[in-house]
Amino acid sequence: MTEGYRTTFKRRQMSLSSSQRNPYWRRLDWVLIGASLSASLLGCVLVWSAGRSDLAEDPLYFLKRHVIYLVVGLALALLVSRIDHRLMRAYTPVVYGASLLGLLLVFSPLGYTIGGARGWFKLPMGITLQPAEFAKVAIILMLAMMLSEKRDAESAPRDRDVLFALLVAAVPLGLVLLQNDTGTVLIMGTIIVAMVAVSGARTRWVAGMLAAAVTLGVLAVPLGLLKDYQIQRLTAFVDPTAEASAGSYAVNQAAIAIGGGGVSGQGLFSGTQTQGGFVPVNESDFIFSVAGEELGFIGAVLILVLMAVILWRGIRIALKAQDLFGRLVATGVVAWLAFQMFENIGMNLGIMPVTGVPLPFVSFGGTSMIATWLGIGLLLNVRIHSDN
Repeated sequence: MTEGYRTTFKRRQMSLSSSQRNPYWRRLDWVLIGASLSASLLGCVLVWSAGRSDLAEDPLYFLKRHVIYLVVGLALALLVSRIDHRLMRAYTPVVYGASLLGLLLVFSPLGYTIGGARGWFKLPMGITLQPAEFAKVAIILMLAMMLSEKRDAESAPRDRDVLFALLVAAVPLGLVLLQNDTGTVLIMGTIIVAMVAVSGARTRWVAGMLAAAVTLGVLAVPLGLLKDYQIQRLTAFVDPTAEASAGSYAVNQAAIAIGGGGVSGQGLFSGTQTQGGFVPVNESDFIFSVAGEELGFIGAVLILVLMAVILWRGIRIALKAQDLFGRLVATGVVAWLAFQMFENIGMNLGIMPVTGVPLPFVSFGGTSMIATWLGIGLLLNVRIHSDN
């Protein structure tokens, strides 16, 4: 009788799911969380340094708000990581609809323009939101849901399913394009191409999207699709000495700041370009120039290493995902973060045009910080459910 009890107990133990044997906290990817949190805390220090010269009456203004955004983002990331996969899929259309509503609100009297892009609207208590950041999350979830719906044991999404998914993704992308936010459009386009490619769709879909993107880029100026300030930024990228535009000035000043940092930097709160206010919006768009000047080559490499670790863990999660929905979600987040990191650091180094996108985890920006941590929450969610 005792032997029978022992056998039954062992069977019950073996039948326990991974979630029962491994508590929630043990299933989290602590390397991913640690790298993301380290980058965010480093960003707090850099934002503090950059913001000191902008608002002399309250040198801690940017820092205090940045910390609040970080706490909110981290809390939401942990919340999202605990949502059941089925519940996430069920509410994806609601998230998508809410993102479209937010994108439309910027065209109402509540919306306002920053840096030529009409992409923000104000809420009570002085809170501002940039709905395009949340639209990235909505596109990832919607494409993952639609492209993972296989029928009749199909190994790849059907052409009409891919077409319908692209049409759904084109709506928020088009609204962001109308806001003149070309940087976010490029990020969204990267997300879409990467997710379609990983979904198993036919190669012609990816090739067609890439060909369409190149054609649109070539014809953008002749067709008058770009505003004057966007043309100036593109001109500054091609030839920084061509004209004394705002874009060329920012790039040149950022280059001076990074070049002046040397190996170990000029010291925190001691950068001549940073503290002198020569680099515009260096608390957000050009935060990498602050790291390069005040922390030097060592600080810049530290940021790159942290970003590389985040992407590595994201790719690892995508590869280990047990279902296509989770794999596509992780792919979308990795593509988003990778291209945005490259875009921001690239424009600081002069190898990419100035687009005004923030550096994930590091730059000042409430909506960007919260949305980025939501992306980390999605990665953690996929990781946790892959262990079930």
